[in-house]
Amino acid sequence: MTPPLAGNGAVGARWPRVDGEAKVRGRLMYAADLPVPACLDVAVHRSTRPHARLVSIDVSRARAVEGVVAVVTGQDLLAEFGERLHTGPAFSDQPPLAVGKVRYVGEPVVAVLAQDRRTARHAAAAVSVEYEDLVPVHDVDEAVRGGAYVHDELRPSSVFGDLRHLSGRRDTNVNYEFVLRKGDADEAAAGATNVHGEFWCPPTHHVPIELPYTAAWPEGDRLTVLTATQTPSYVRQALADLLDVPLNRVRVRTAPLGGGFGAKMYDRLEPLAAVLAWTQRRAVRVTVTREEAFVLTTRHGVAVTASMSADEDGNVTAGTADVRYDTGAYADIGPRIAAKSGMVATGPYRMDHAWIRSRCVYTNKPSAGPYRGFGVPQVTWAHESLVDELAREHGEDPAAFRRRNLLREGDEAVVGTPMHSADFVTCLDEVTNALDWDAPLVRADGHLLRGRGVAVGVKAVLTPTISNAVLQLNQDGSASLMISTIDMGQGSDTIMAQIAAEVLCLDAGRVRVVGADTDVTPYDTITAGSRSTYHTGNAVRKVAESMRDRLVELAAERFGVPATDVKLTQDGLSCASTQQSASIPELVEGHFGARGTTLTSEANFSTEWIPYDKATGRSPRVTEHWFAGAAAAQLTVDTRTGRIHVEHLAVAGDVGRAINPTLVEQQLTGAAIMGLGQALFDHLVIDEGRVRNGSLLDYQLPALADVPDRLTPIVVESPHRTGPFGAKGVGETTLIPLAPAISNAVRDATGIRFHRLPLTPERVFTALGEAGRA
Repeated sequence: MTPPLAGNGAVGARWPRVDGEAKVRGRLMYAADLPVPACLDVAVHRSTRPHARLVSIDVSRARAVEGVVAVVTGQDLLAEFGERLHTGPAFSDQPPLAVGKVRYVGEPVVAVLAQDRRTARHAAAAVSVEYEDLVPVHDVDEAVRGGAYVHDELRPSSVFGDLRHLSGRRDTNVNYEFVLRKGDADEAAAGATNVHGEFWCPPTHHVPIELPYTAAWPEGDRLTVLTATQTPSYVRQALADLLDVPLNRVRVRTAPLGGGFGAKMYDRLEPLAAVLAWTQRRAVRVTVTREEAFVLTTRHGVAVTASMSADEDGNVTAGTADVRYDTGAYADIGPRIAAKSGMVATGPYRMDHAWIRSRCVYTNKPSAGPYRGFGVPQVTWAHESLVDELAREHGEDPAAFRRRNLLREGDEAVVGTPMHSADFVTCLDEVTNALDWDAPLVRADGHLLRGRGVAVGVKAVLTPTISNAVLQLNQDGSASLMISTIDMGQGSDTIMAQIAAEVLCLDAGRVRVVGADTDVTPYDTITAGSRSTYHTGNAVRKVAESMRDRLVELAAERFGVPATDVKLTQDGLSCASTQQSASIPELVEGHFGARGTTLTSEANFSTEWIPYDKATGRSPRVTEHWFAGAAAAQLTVDTRTGRIHVEHLAVAGDVGRAINPTLVEQQLTGAAIMGLGQALFDHLVIDEGRVRNGSLLDYQLPALADVPDRLTPIVVESPHRTGPFGAKGVGETTLIPLAPAISNAVRDATGIRFHRLPLTPERVFTALGEAGRA
């Protein structure tokens, strides 16, 4: 049942984006556009080796360049900061400049500070480094076997509560292993219909339009940082630990982001900018080129060995998955990704038996981190390919087979947590209906083969996390909302304003969201994982309800009636029994006796979990809520070229309650197009540790010509009992099943099952030739 609305219908309305006009007219200020003190520009000399000891570093020619102010090495910083120099959300393994050895091609080795960017880059190129090569680890399975190790010792970080169980280890490249056991998967497979496969998702890059940027400057005994980040609260904690100062001596400011998708989380440029500004006592600015951004962070490449089994009635009985996440040279948040994704590696299906092992593995490649979907699209690629094959083995339509086996309300997922508000069946039905799934299909059209495919996705929201909100209601009836969620294009500033306005019966434009600034806005764990609408949205609803209650109390005092007799509406506060009323401006001015005054309230929303059992991986409450989504595609495959053309793509996401349907549809559409690119051509080519296509000339992204002839976003609403007005997040939902939906359609058209992404024309044409269909 949809939770009742409280106020003026702001929730559910298609309010325009609060920053839409400023974006269109080029007036929106991003971090690099904002004024800063006169800065030294920083350029970085980067490693040319994937794995090597630093024998010597010659910076004499760099220092001699006119305009250079300082040249700094990792050893210089180690002498100043000691082991605090190493930061990271899971393991303290990453220094801002390499110390002792390098672990990937492109790792920062020397920083040059100069009066301008051109001089800094010229001097950085003049640095000479002598290396002693070490055995590199390029392959994730080679890394698991050991022999050569990327790190000598693993030292856990202590920032996040859900990662405090990580332990220090030596002589291994596996920094984390999650294991889930339910029943006996091997026994269940005996005598059943079984399918299995080896799957590979390559590393990809986020490619946000706005490049990473950080400026930092000391102010007395404090450090101020202006940065393009999704995690200002985390960055403040990391920098305070690094500088060994109290939190109130670090201020982190940010601005709306020009895209993020996970690329601007955790430790990126901020530690380097902070230590340079702190030690040089000067304002510094770190910018990166597009080519440098490609080695700053990536999405995990993932290898999956998996199987699924079904009984003679076509009921899924068991699933297994051995998942290896290639996290590159530094762990970043890889351990959490391995755990959160591992728990859904057998998909949203009822089964009594499951075995999953999910590992996060170091290699000598650029560090991988969070990316839209948090590792789940990679495992979905495997389980949705297998369930498709299982349906075909059973002789049943793939959509009908899924529909019978999908988890329903109250069913227990293999991880042990019940399902609530995760309407997989409706998502599946909506996308197949949109494609007229059961209608006859013209299978061949000359050299074109036609097929349809469908896939379903499941993901757990990050739990536990913390969100806070502060609300100032101004005497004139406008409000300032202080939160640390970052609007990076998803429209969070708009929907947070809608939630507050709904409770306080305010019109559009009356609630302004204040940009994240740790001196002003309260703590928020992260802006990621589709969590903000639920977590921060709940904090916003609570803070607005607190303010509403205070207004009611003030009105009751003014009217001389019980608070239960007072009601807040769009017309103000009124008491029906006495016919008294007052507008918000009248009430607040009457309370304080002055104009321009403010009422302030604050609220917190924290989620709880029951940590999974370390032996079985199961928990009765491992997540606050689930995401459900589905995608269906109709496409053609050109047997002369291997090119795939998508005629119709339908995507559906269960969002609980659409706070703003327009923004939800845009999120569904954006995720679908990003997923289409990952299915068809988007991937990083890393050869012997070196990124070979790290530029926008060589790295292919979806262009207008790649968009399907028809794209249908579908909003499914299955209200969550604890969501703000029933809402959940949406940002990742339709990216998750996209690649397998495309691949399943290719399988339907050609009879060929692909196990490696992307489905480039070269890969498809080669497979068609091998199958005798080219």
